Amino acid sequence: MNIIDIRNLNKQYESFALKDISFGVKQGFVTGLIGPNGSGKSTLIKMIMNIVVPDSGEITVCGQKMPECEKEIKQRIAFVPDESYYYEDLTIAEMKRVIAPFYKNWSEDVFRGYLKEFELPENKKIKDLSKGMKMKFSLALALSHEADLLIMDEPTAGLDPVFRRELLDILAGLILDEQKSILFSTHITTDLDRIADYITFVNRGQIVFSEAKDRVLERYVLVKGSKELLDRDTRQLFVGIRETGVGFEGLADNRAEAARQFGDHALLEVPSLEDIIFFTVKGGNARV
Repeated sequence: MNIIDIRNLNKQYESFALKDISFGVKQGFVTGLIGPNGSGKSTLIKMIMNIVVPDSGEITVCGQKMPECEKEIKQRIAFVPDESYYYEDLTIAEMKRVIAPFYKNWSEDVFRGYLKEFELPENKKIKDLSKGMKMKFSLALALSHEADLLIMDEPTAGLDPVFRRELLDILAGLILDEQKSILFSTHITTDLDRIADYITFVNRGQIVFSEAKDRVLERYVLVKGSKELLDRDTRQLFVGIRETGVGFEGLADNRAEAARQFGDHALLEVPSLEDIIFFTVKGGNARV
């Protein structure tokens, strides 16, 4: 069952377009939305939140149509944007008093529990919080109104490694009951290597794939070998190739065919999500 369904979504800008986007976010799992900067990740999330209006297409969230049921949908969404949009001169307690009344299921006990867990002082002004503390405050607000879906746009960008790990542990704990769902946009793919169940890869405004992470990593293969192995036919196997003076490494999306073509003459490895993004974006021009 999908908690988000996107069908044939299009959005045209002067120098960029999202073209015929279709994918789903499964209930009870973490879905990572990956792609290079400028690929359309943030625009997609803004359309799901009805911050940006698509030119055409259909968005269903929690079984209801957006924007027709926007008010009902947003009661069930916890949204953590990539930047802090709070009033900088207000304290944590004052900012909470502004936001809490918007949610029917707001829980003061849950919010105070997160303040304690995250070590956030109520009397501290937003402008005096570090980036990590602002992210913790955003999470505390987002998780205190019984939301079914958590949407995060580049939440770990600029955070120190210690808090990034802490944040990922928090997110992993949220989906243990298999009821809550997370859509997590990032270009730091190592975060998704740890916690994502599904991956949606968008590049240049189009979906490259949207499927289970394990299936992606089983299908793609990183091939390393000498340049003598490359000819016009073998090059067709690769999504992208990086060449040096003495050898190459290339990404193929058919592991069985790569094994058949190269046998024991090349090294075949499981790629990381970062490898998949790099070679897909660079294509045949990934040369040094």
